[in-house]
Amino acid sequence: MKIKTRFAPSPTGYLHVGGARTALYSWLFARNHGGEFVLRIEDTDLERSTPEAIEAIMDGMNWLSLEWDEGPYYQTKRF
Repeated sequence: MKIKTRFAPSPTGYLHVGGARTALYSWLFARNHGGEFVLRIEDTDLERSTPEAIEAIMDGMNWLSLEWDEGPYYQTKRF
């Protein structure tokens, strides 16, 4: 069985410390067990989600060197 973890932030603002911690734990768990790390963007809050926040989240993930194996998947495109 292959491990697959995911990080699914809501793009309503910048990547904050709590989100970064969650992403790091999921990424580390996947890497330590030979699994995959998936980035899913929870952009279903159409009133508050912004393209700028999506870009900021991805910039933060890149700054932390947390590379995803799949995605980013956008929930609004997966209904």
